[in-house]
Amino acid sequence: MKISIRGDKITVTKAIKEYITEKLGRLDKYFEKPKEIECKVLIKVKNQNQSIEVTVPTSKFTLRAEERHQDLYAATDLVIDKLEGQIRKNKAKLEKQYRDVPKFEMNFDYDAIDEEEEKIVKRKNIDMKPMGEEEAILQIELLNHDFFVFKNIDEDCVSVLYKRKDGSYGIINVK
Repeated sequence: MKISIRGDKITVTKAIKEYITEKLGRLDKYFEKPKEIECKVLIKVKNQNQSIEVTVPTSKFTLRAEERHQDLYAATDLVIDKLEGQIRKNKAKLEKQYRDVPKFEMNFDYDAIDEEEEKIVKRKNIDMKPMGEEEAILQIELLNHDFFVFKNIDEDCVSVLYKRKDGSYGIINVK
């Protein structure tokens, strides 16, 4: 894999590069031609925590995972495990959708995790009350949810308000 490692508020040492490169080598078996896959790694430091974000774009989809830990090496192990889990968990879906696609990068000759097929376990119908963004923030706090869908009167569209990992909010407008 071609690996690009970048540090934000941290100096990426040779030891860190070697460790990340070695660990990302575990993902090579999931790709037909791993030398053609470009992987981007971003290492950040915030307070006591160090985070590592790994993005592996392919021609049909993008693998991405992020982990935070006080120890960068532990965060690296966790993020690699997470990426490997994503690939193994979704093997059947990927294989079904892309098996006959020419020039697809994935190798399907590995054992999948024996997991029950994911199913929709709950379906809700909601009436969207028109409201402003401040009222939506109040609603998400009162409901203690990670996201809230509402008819946004400020933007005249349907919006999704979501809570970010840093505690702030993000909004997605559907026009």
